Amino acid sequence: MIAGTRRATLAAISAGGVLGSLSRYGLGVAFPTSPGGFPWTTFAINLLGCLLIGALMAAIGMAGHVSPLLRPFAGVGLLGGFTTFSGYVVDIGRVAGAGRPATAAAYLAATVLLAVPATFAGAAGTRALIGVLRERRSS
Repeated sequence: MIAGTRRATLAAISAGGVLGSLSRYGLGVAFPTSPGGFPWTTFAINLLGCLLIGALMAAIGMAGHVSPLLRPFAGVGLLGGFTTFSGYVVDIGRVAGAGRPATAAAYLAATVLLAVPATFAGAAGTRALIGVLRERRSS
């Protein structure tokens, strides 16, 4: 049973990772960044991914029962594949290497300063929304 559960979890993470990575890649192709420019696409992807992971974890935490594969699929796989903090570091080096150290530093700082609050905002917003929906349902 454990081996089957591990295989199912790995399959869920893999499937989510494929979808998340393809989504990120597609956005990168659709909205490319010039070599020395601020990497707006990766920046937006990482902030959106943090917002969504906060929302997902809050929703799962408030749900009565969810599939044990939801968190591995959506959280680890989909949103883990969608966000790209390794790409973020590569972008910093690319921008700095293009002679734009101030832009690289601004990108580094803005991502760090906004990613964690985005996660908390996603969680808080989701908890508030679920609370309102539950209140309306019980009225």
